[in-house]
Amino acid sequence: MSIASDFYIIWWKLLRMAESEGSMSPEEPPRAEGCRPALDSLSAAQREVLERSLHALIHAKNDSHILAALLLITRLCPASQLDKATLHRIFEAVGFNLPARLLVTAVRASESSQLPPADLVSLGTALLAGLSTDQDMATHPQMLITIPLLLDLLEGGMPVSKKQNQSTPAEDTCPHAHAASSQTHKSTSQEAAQERPPGLQSGVEPGEVPASALDEAVAADCYQVLNTLCALPRGPDQLLARGAVPALCRAVCKKQTLSCEKGLPLLAQLLSSSVRQRAWSKHPSELSSLLVGISKDFSQAPKQDQLEMCSRIPQFLPPPGGETQTQELRDVVSGLWVTIRPMVQGKLSAEHLGPVLVLSACMLDLFGWEPAGPPKFCCLLVNRACVEVRMALEEPPGTRLSPQQQNVLTACFRIMEAAMEQACSQGASQSPAQPQTAMAGLSLQQSRQVLGVLEEAFSAVIYYLQQVDPSQYDDPFLFATFRSLCVWLAEETLCLKEEVTALLPFLIGYAKYHLQEQNGKGLADWMSDMSVGDGSQTGAWTGEDVLRYLLPALCHLSAEENPRKVLLSLDVPALLVAFLSRAWGALRTRSGKNATRDSSLETACSTLLNFTVTEPDRVRTDACFTTLEALLSEALPVLLHKPRLLVLAANYCTLGLMIGRLKTFTGPVENSQRRFFSSALRFLLGPLQAGEGGGLARVSPAWEQWWEEAAELWRLGLQALGGCVNAQPWIATLAREEGWLQDTLNLLQSSSSLPDLQTQDALEEALCAIARKCPLCCQDVSACMRTAGRNALYRMAQLRTLLRD
Repeated sequence: MSIASDFYIIWWKLLRMAESEGSMSPEEPPRAEGCRPALDSLSAAQREVLERSLHALIHAKNDSHILAALLLITRLCPASQLDKATLHRIFEAVGFNLPARLLVTAVRASESSQLPPADLVSLGTALLAGLSTDQDMATHPQMLITIPLLLDLLEGGMPVSKKQNQSTPAEDTCPHAHAASSQTHKSTSQEAAQERPPGLQSGVEPGEVPASALDEAVAADCYQVLNTLCALPRGPDQLLARGAVPALCRAVCKKQTLSCEKGLPLLAQLLSSSVRQRAWSKHPSELSSLLVGISKDFSQAPKQDQLEMCSRIPQFLPPPGGETQTQELRDVVSGLWVTIRPMVQGKLSAEHLGPVLVLSACMLDLFGWEPAGPPKFCCLLVNRACVEVRMALEEPPGTRLSPQQQNVLTACFRIMEAAMEQACSQGASQSPAQPQTAMAGLSLQQSRQVLGVLEEAFSAVIYYLQQVDPSQYDDPFLFATFRSLCVWLAEETLCLKEEVTALLPFLIGYAKYHLQEQNGKGLADWMSDMSVGDGSQTGAWTGEDVLRYLLPALCHLSAEENPRKVLLSLDVPALLVAFLSRAWGALRTRSGKNATRDSSLETACSTLLNFTVTEPDRVRTDACFTTLEALLSEALPVLLHKPRLLVLAANYCTLGLMIGRLKTFTGPVENSQRRFFSSALRFLLGPLQAGEGGGLARVSPAWEQWWEEAAELWRLGLQALGGCVNAQPWIATLAREEGWLQDTLNLLQSSSSLPDLQTQDALEEALCAIARKCPLCCQDVSACMRTAGRNALYRMAQLRTLLRD
């Protein structure tokens, strides 16, 4: 493009006209951002000049006329004070082509331009900044095309023309120089260049367009465009797709103009949005380098600055899990712990302690207790978190918590959860694959102390939840409080038993509220905005996740008489059946490879199993258990073909058999019943196979991975099968017809013994029941027993006695 040198002459004439008719001050700089009159406050003469300028802009014949009219308009009223209609008139006249061409010409340092690159960039970014004040224009496709150009400027600095480059010493063109004055384009001194980090040397690489420090006003315009876009719903995605994260990281590391003042906050906003996970997945190297620098600055900063920095660092930490947890990141987190330990140990105001606790919780999420420090410090950290919770939640009813308090308390909950997990794991073997969960060296006394302060803190949590009104059920902080209590109840149900039992109506009511599709939209939408997933199936947060957190506590409480009575009065079995039905509806559509294990379904089955064992009369009369039987008869045949869900199949099979033993059928057998028991027999036949050379029976390869989790369920299922045969004799005939009996006898005859005594007892109990209820089955077993040597079948003394009688 070509911009004529008479641009300034044209602009000056228009400016003089405006001054004579609108009484403008000629000394006012065209780009100054001072206090200018808003559009509504313009005089009649100024409005007339504005209209003339807009007319001139619309009918401009070349770029010089356009630029002159634009500068005059900005003299009358800055872009931030123009109304939407005026901005659209300007956009229709100028479009995005002009500012884009200005930037491209400047970046290429074209000799055809009669203006220096600095002026081209200044004009182009000013135009874009003005247009970006309107949201519709900020997301216009042509505006988005200019984003990479703006990022290049922020990262690389101001382009320098070839003439300037030839007359400027090499050290004055360093693309990594510190920010220059907003009124000049002077390069940094040689002394400043010597302070650059290693690797950021002076000079320009061959083939690169030389650059100098970016003018502050230009940098401010660039950041205005980026900040406006980032604040829009799809803005973070647009910036991520156009390389904003690595460019801004490099700008900060090079200490480019306004990179610390505006670049870091913009990065923090990006990394606090829904793109956080994707940003770390796409650009782990740049973000890790940025975090290393931030950590170094944090460790070297004065104490007061460190306290202020604590609130900003969590935004730059990666999300827990994933490939980002490298040794480099672990070292960074260890260094951060070293810096904040004296803060935790010292006296801090509530204003400063809160950010320290938030940062601590974020680091615990990444690497647990191991890099945190010695046990004494870890106990102190837990104690401070518990004290904060008690001070905030033990306030009189009606006391409102500020958003900042809620943020700090949520971090305290995470610290408490991590401490609960660790304190309850003392004495249990630690998995080598999970060293991050170990609070190394925690003594038994320290564990008891931790549990003591946790009990006091969770007592305050229960007190707070007792005051909750149903109108608050969509409050994210309430969910965080509820979740924290559920984590504690999953591990500890002996303490505060009466208080917990009294709170059950709220806990169940809260879970039921979020299971109803028409409710809980506020919390679900907030979770979606925060990109919070359930970590199990699809990753999208739903109202079911509230119940998922509560399930482990329900499993424990359903085994105790008093809490179980309360749960039954709240119709919890029906709630669990509804949860299983919804989960199965989503699960059955997935193929075997896509069907991932969901432990919450297994926990729900365990809870229903507790009710089945302890409340047989309720099982016989409650309609929800009939619904459950129909679900199990539909699901079990499908689960047989999903090897990854073997533990869930074991739960479904055992639960169905335990229910079946309580019911007696005198009429014709329904197809759904026959389908379930036929599938159950096939499942029960699966785990064992004959040993080599008639030796010890061994676990089949398909079951080896899951044997420790599924073995007890399988044995219970065999015992329940015996009970089902006693209650419904037709099942014995089915076992013979389906081949289960013969295959089991063959296994016992070809094996010297079974893997353990518990397995032998369970299998023997099922065979005895079948032999008693079915004469043909009894004959088959007797025939095999007569020919048996010293094998596994012969070892079943109770079965031998039954056959002799």
